[in-house]
Amino acid sequence: MEQKQVLIVDDDTRNIFALKAVLKSRSIPCSSAGTSAEALQLLSANHNIGVVLMDIMMPDMDGYETIAALRAMPWNHTLPVIAVTAKAMVGDREKCLEAGADNYISKPIDVDELLLQLHQYLSV
Repeated sequence: MEQKQVLIVDDDTRNIFALKAVLKSRSIPCSSAGTSAEALQLLSANHNIGVVLMDIMMPDMDGYETIAALRAMPWNHTLPVIAVTAKAMVGDREKCLEAGADNYISKPIDVDELLLQLHQYLSV
């Protein structure tokens, strides 16, 4: 059985590059989307996504809206989502969880923490 992928959703290509490098160095397959629309399109076509790393602060459609749209897809209503936010403020974690995220991590990302969270959802 093919290993599930991590989908990285972030409008900053530097963040995508850094996260992909970390995941690939650990042999964790991943793909990426630079916009919410691209992410939703990928999620409707690719059912081999095992977890989503969702940037919250994005233009057009933010991470909260994207999580809601993702959850509205019948085949993705249980897909694990880890919310990623740059501005760790009081209440952010709770707001992300209320929006439908399964977990939360703030930038700069602690790689060990990220890997622990991913391990909960993937067989890595």
